Amino acid sequence: MYRQIQEGQEVHLLTLTRGGATKQRFKYGYSKAEMGEVRLKEMEEVNKVLNLTSMEVLDLPDGELHKMNPLDLEGIVLDRLNKIQPDIVVTYSVHGISGHHDHLTIHPVVKRLYSALQRNNYYDFLRRLAFFTLPAPEGSERAGGNANVRRTPRKDIDCILHLNEEEQNILKKSLYCYETFIDVIEETGVIEEIGDKVHFEFFEEQQDPVLPSLTAGL
Repeated sequence: MYRQIQEGQEVHLLTLTRGGATKQRFKYGYSKAEMGEVRLKEMEEVNKVLNLTSMEVLDLPDGELHKMNPLDLEGIVLDRLNKIQPDIVVTYSVHGISGHHDHLTIHPVVKRLYSALQRNNYYDFLRRLAFFTLPAPEGSERAGGNANVRRTPRKDIDCILHLNEEEQNILKKSLYCYETFIDVIEETGVIEEIGDKVHFEFFEEQQDPVLPSLTAGL
């Protein structure tokens, strides 16, 4: 996101929940509502670091999006697409990386909506659907992972962004805005996991060789 902003593009972030149901709340003795407020403030700090064009944080039931009517979720996303008219939409990969129910739920919702709009030729501004992901280890095509991390086979990776030193520092600074998750960040090694590369899959595209940016080839 920081890369796109620096290149003069607009970046709009939509988060459907405040994340108040996380188990981290027990460590601090917070209720779901209290944890949601804390995480909202943390996300606002991230916004300051990235200088996003806009950020909207809704308060849908955290961890329970799979219980909602998917048509209602589609309507929420469609409303924002109508307002923003993005060329590129980015969401989670099919495995949700962490396997969180909300991540798993939003992937097919966005994919089905994008597909329906493309098929009906309703929008001319939707040009690419990208899925943020982590790649399988070198030499492995297994898409799985440990209990905390799911991965995408490297043959399905369509885009690799190589981060410069400034961008790597922004990554670290952004993640450490989540003060209530610092122990999780360090235990999972997510910063080291990402390193100097960010990976994406593109829906209905097969890029070989992989592209160096989200906008390449458009």
